[in-house]
Amino acid sequence: MLLFSWNVNGVRAVWRNGFADWLRSQRPDVVCIQEVKAHPEQLDDELLHPLGYRSYWHPAERRGYSGVTTFARQEPLSVTYGLGREDFDREGRVLMTEFPDFTLINAYFPNSQREHARLDYKLSFCRAITRRLNRMRREGRNLVLCGDYNIAHRPIDLRNPKQNQNNAGFLPEERAWMERFLKNGYVDAFRRFCDEPGHYTWWSYRPTIRERNIGWRIDYFCVNVEFAPALRRAFHQPEIHGSDHCPIGLELDV
Repeated sequence: MLLFSWNVNGVRAVWRNGFADWLRSQRPDVVCIQEVKAHPEQLDDELLHPLGYRSYWHPAERRGYSGVTTFARQEPLSVTYGLGREDFDREGRVLMTEFPDFTLINAYFPNSQREHARLDYKLSFCRAITRRLNRMRREGRNLVLCGDYNIAHRPIDLRNPKQNQNNAGFLPEERAWMERFLKNGYVDAFRRFCDEPGHYTWWSYRPTIRERNIGWRIDYFCVNVEFAPALRRAFHQPEIHGSDHCPIGLELDV
């Protein structure tokens, strides 16, 4: 089963920049996108159901902000919108789709922002989604958590770690949550297959930054450790443009 996750930084913008051609070339089973910045009623059917995919939308209340969408070739067994907390759900940050072998969680983690203005909000979100995942895991479900975590976990996950130690996305508190999360029974799928530096998923729009690969790895697929044997391949597609993030992929043996 082939899954993709991609922070598209505006679904209408990425559509104009070749999303349908990319989707046609990959033919994944499921695509999770984040930072959709649109409500379904603002879109035509071609974008709502590209190439015949079913789509599930959890937009933010605020227009032009945040939001997550999941495109699936087969109908999920169930769909859950949000975490059941208004402070997170009004920003359209989580969408869960249940399939026969696992539950897929499409998540757009908050950015802690300059001066760490939303760090407390972000850490609260991290704790809340961890509690939900742990509860589902105790129920015996296998889990795949994908999306833009807005965290570079280790120094090898960004080009300039020393210069960014006090910047959003590489703060000690954010990295500590990620470390605890992984130590408590979850697996960073990409690092299961590749432990080398230089692999990033986000680059600034500033000129030549992406060409010089001055990036951050802040988009992830993570699975519960019990489901790790199903991992077949995890990869990035930095050659695919259309957003300041690139698509990331996961192939499962299910």
